[in-house]
Amino acid sequence: MNVPGDLLYTKDHEWLRIEGEKGYVGVTDFAQGELGDIVFIEIETMGETLKKEEVFGTIEAVKTVSDMFMPVSGEILEVNPALEESPDVVNKDPYGKGWMIRIKINDPAEAEGLLSPDQYKALL
Repeated sequence: MNVPGDLLYTKDHEWLRIEGEKGYVGVTDFAQGELGDIVFIEIETMGETLKKEEVFGTIEAVKTVSDMFMPVSGEILEVNPALEESPDVVNKDPYGKGWMIRIKINDPAEAEGLLSPDQYKALL
């Protein structure tokens, strides 16, 4: 199981990579493994400002459909364009090319409530 040391994690298996005032959000290697083959990703919240733990989209796999939750409050600046044509990129590269959204972080202090890599590994 791949848990990169430079990311923060949620109990719902999303990750956050902070880059200044912005951040990238995706689902973890564990999440994509549990979901199985991902066939569709729906994110219709582009341009919206959402609170921490609000649903920003859904991820559909052969087995199930799951909500994806905001790790911190923020405005959705970009949705990964690769997801529309190749949602399975999340299975292949969940921490790289399989990112979901890029956000402007509203309250950086909220990130303090997220899990460190070691805490996330303990959760698994």
